Amino acid sequence: MPGQWEGSGRRAELPPDWYTTIRPRILDRDGHRCRWIMTDGRRCTRAATEVDHIKGKHDHRDQNLQALCEWHHRRKSSAEGNAQRRRFSNRRPPEQHPGLL
Repeated sequence: MPGQWEGSGRRAELPPDWYTTIRPRILDRDGHRCRWIMTDGRRCTRAATEVDHIKGKHDHRDQNLQALCEWHHRRKSSAEGNAQRRRFSNRRPPEQHPGLL
């Protein structure tokens, strides 16, 4: 997607052989099929175009990588980003109603 890395330093954090070795190896391992398991227990049937870090974005071992379709990768990344923003939010916690004190 054009612009999806714009303003991000993420690409610089990837190993030098990410695009030539690691990414193709994971896509091949997973048969170029999305590994997302849907709520009904079935696996997504879309073609995988992305390689996702399951846990920890700095762990590039094969067991921490999975092939995902673009839609599920965006969904997962968005949920993780939103959770991170909520954890480090500057908002004050809601105050208790005076009648409940």
